[in-house]
Amino acid sequence: MKVGSVIAGQADSVGSRRSRWLHTSACRKLFAATAATLVAFALATGAHAQTQPGGASAMAAGMLEKRQSDPNAKMLVTADELVYDYTRNEVIAEGNVQIYYDGAVLQAKRVVYDQKGSRLRAEGGVRLKDKDGTVIAADNLDLSQDFADGFVNSLRIDTADDMHFVAARADRSGGDTTVLTSGAYTPCEPCKEKPEKPPLWQIRAAKIIHKEKEQTIYFEDARLEFLGIPIAWAPYMEAPDPTVKRKSGFLIPQFVNTSEIGFGATIPYFWNIAPNMDVTFSPMIVSKQGVLLDAEFRHRLETGTYSIRAAGIIQQDKDAFMGTDVFGQPDPLPGYRDQRGMVETHGRFNINQNWYWGWDGWLMSDETFLQDYNLISATKREVTSQVYLVGQGDRSYFDLRAMYFTGLTSYDVEAQQPVIHPVLDYSKTLGETVFGGQLSYDVNFTSLTRDEIDLRATSAAYAPLFPTLYDGPTNQCDPARVAAVGATLRDACLMRGMVGSYSRLSGVVDWRRTFIDNAGQMWTPFFNMQLDVASVQGQPEDTPWLDGDDYQLFRAMPAVGLEYRYPFISAQSWGTQTIEPIAQVIIRPDETDIGRFPNEDAQSLIFDDTNLFEVSKYSGYDRVEGGGRANVGIQYTANFNNGGQINALFGQSYKLFGQNSYAYEDMANTGAESGLETDASDYVARLYYQPTKDFSVINRFRFDEADWSVERYEIEGRATLNEKLTVTALYGLYAAQPELGYYDEREGILGLGTLKLNENWSVRAGARYNLNLDEVDYTLLGIAYADECFGIALNYRSDYTESGNRERVDTLLVTISLKTLGEAGFSSQLGTSSGSSND
Repeated sequence: MKVGSVIAGQADSVGSRRSRWLHTSACRKLFAATAATLVAFALATGAHAQTQPGGASAMAAGMLEKRQSDPNAKMLVTADELVYDYTRNEVIAEGNVQIYYDGAVLQAKRVVYDQKGSRLRAEGGVRLKDKDGTVIAADNLDLSQDFADGFVNSLRIDTADDMHFVAARADRSGGDTTVLTSGAYTPCEPCKEKPEKPPLWQIRAAKIIHKEKEQTIYFEDARLEFLGIPIAWAPYMEAPDPTVKRKSGFLIPQFVNTSEIGFGATIPYFWNIAPNMDVTFSPMIVSKQGVLLDAEFRHRLETGTYSIRAAGIIQQDKDAFMGTDVFGQPDPLPGYRDQRGMVETHGRFNINQNWYWGWDGWLMSDETFLQDYNLISATKREVTSQVYLVGQGDRSYFDLRAMYFTGLTSYDVEAQQPVIHPVLDYSKTLGETVFGGQLSYDVNFTSLTRDEIDLRATSAAYAPLFPTLYDGPTNQCDPARVAAVGATLRDACLMRGMVGSYSRLSGVVDWRRTFIDNAGQMWTPFFNMQLDVASVQGQPEDTPWLDGDDYQLFRAMPAVGLEYRYPFISAQSWGTQTIEPIAQVIIRPDETDIGRFPNEDAQSLIFDDTNLFEVSKYSGYDRVEGGGRANVGIQYTANFNNGGQINALFGQSYKLFGQNSYAYEDMANTGAESGLETDASDYVARLYYQPTKDFSVINRFRFDEADWSVERYEIEGRATLNEKLTVTALYGLYAAQPELGYYDEREGILGLGTLKLNENWSVRAGARYNLNLDEVDYTLLGIAYADECFGIALNYRSDYTESGNRERVDTLLVTISLKTLGEAGFSSQLGTSSGSSND
């Protein structure tokens, strides 16, 4: 007869663990979850059949009290036949057994609970599906009541996150040890057409032993197989179990090959000193230079973390770092030394929820050590050592830091890098209105010192003096060489950085309020005031760009203005369009002490659509715009019903009265050839078009105000076609700016594209073409494969621009990723052409 019962009961709490090592985690779930379900079943049947207190239900209840999952859970048991054998003291469910309990489903041909032997048995096509989606299948299982001993035959586990395990047999003994015999693991789905076909990759082991008290999993005779073919083997290895977040052991190695250091590998070892403290040893063994020792210590405290890393090597072949100069003569590169190394440290600590402080520190034997040994990204050109204090409020920001910069290329002169001691930025926007408008203020304090002047040649007329751009910035502007062609030092060179010390305190207050009249016109009066106090301790080398001695400066720049906008909006069947004239008038006095204030933070001046309506178009505090000025423009915007958009802006800036700040050059010639140095500026424009979410293009223009010649032009487009091809392209044209050290016109095209061939394969390519030199100076080719369990990427890159030691670097990078195990990579420089050093 078929019997079904639904009862309320209690079950043990069986939680699922997710981690890299799911072999025995899932196996333990089989023991625990299956047993819990079966014991709950025994409790249910015992409640109907027991003849004396303290029978099966009492024992099961004791177990379930410790392993509750849902105290209100109910269970449904169905079977062809349900029997209580008083002679053997067994509860038996026979034929098509199905047990539903707390989201889990157990199926078997026969389930037996032996009260006398305190064992649970399930036989014939055992299948358990847990509520998290994990499916466990076995031919049969036998478990003791306390789960201390038992076995499972022909085990298969499929987890909800696509982990698959098989084993000929699983045994548990001593309440501590689980052994999988002839086990295998893979995250790859089996082939639907040919389930017997080996997965793409898997790990097999003769035995997988889990010691719970040791929290360790041991592997015996383990091998990595691809398509059933072994490619790697280890007689013995161990790993932490899922309950361990950190444990000492070896990490995945990384491989490298360059012309200077040779072929080699980094073999990291992680030492877990304590739950909040560890060390990673990462020795690198390379064929040409020997052994690089590298170690990093990390420590987490109650309020933050810090780390210390050190690396060093005694090079076996320093001649590999001997380069050649422009004349073909031997010229040692920074790496030409016997001993090289570095120390690196970082830290960050919370003071409270709004404030934190920290540091970054770098100390290196030479500029290119980090790049030569792949200890930092190849695109990194400098590192910053600093100590900082940062605070963040709802409407305020505070940042105080002292900084020291270290260049990472052979062309850097360390003495020309400034030491910042310190720089302070504070900004705040008041929450309440002031005279009906918004008031904000900013404070900046900057203090720096530089040991060597940083100069750059300015005109193509003097370029023949300098055989290469990197023949030493100071030598380019040597007075004797400049005088040889009858030029003055001030005309021939600009100053990127002064030698000596410079300190400045600046404060800026800004107020503005917008009125909208009945006609829809927007009127925004505003007031802006910048105050600066500075102290300069110069050196004779600073002349003729600066005074070359000690002096103090004070500057006040008040400005009042009015901005006017009148948007005309038209609604159409296809969307809306807006035409908006914009005019801005600013009244203020002339800028004072131009050329006496060192310009350290306002050298980057690009006049375009983004700063047309800024009160001051300078990028920093050292320069401030003075004189009366009008900024005018017209903006057009069309918004389509399908989500597309067109936006265009055209405008110009005019000097109204007083001095034009951009016509008066400072030590860095900032303002020269900017398009703002004339009374009527160059024209600037923007055109943005996005018809769909998959395509957009933006143009930026700057035309000469006299003859409309192109001074600056950029067009960038992005497109996605059929969700398979993604393309980005950028074309740039920049006129020569000899007064700023750019002798020739710069023109180039950069293109990048990715094509998804199918669900798994994709290719990508990129190139940069220098039209002025008629050469491709950057290329990228790559192909990648990725599926649910495996990924491989092959990339080839040629970079002809300057790097740490050379003018060209060809790099091959291979990256392999195995789901749940990790990622390993190999990089190799295939060919280089040496550059010159600047010692």
